[in-house]
Amino acid sequence: MMHYALVMMLAGIGIPMLAATNAALGMRLGSPVAAAVILFVVAFAVSLTVWLVRGAGGLGQVLTTPWHLFTGGFYVAFYVLSVTFIAPKFGVGNAVFFVLLGQLVSAAAIDHFGLFGARVSPLDGTRALGIVVMALGVWITQRA
Repeated sequence: MMHYALVMMLAGIGIPMLAATNAALGMRLGSPVAAAVILFVVAFAVSLTVWLVRGAGGLGQVLTTPWHLFTGGFYVAFYVLSVTFIAPKFGVGNAVFFVLLGQLVSAAAIDHFGLFGARVSPLDGTRALGIVVMALGVWITQRA
């Protein structure tokens, strides 16, 4: 389980780096949308390489998969485009603060209701307090 935590911590480290580098790329190119397209081309190439190295399986069920399970692409595009437009004007820290706040709220709802097939983990008082403490911690870091 610790290796899962480490990988996810590294993914978390990458989110502000993605925000900062793509915002800077968008400013350099004069087009946040062009920066997003470049990001997705690179992401596609990396994902395709990993998929091919791991055996290129998993497409057999695509036609029978519920449509809502494909909305992840919309969410990631929305995140990348919004952070690429907004971070240069709002600050990477502020942008990521609100992203984290949204993640805390939506993750709690997804876990509580077991949405999208997630393991159910009810939101009790202790978990709610933990989420509030995390949100306050992130907020405090942005006030300094």
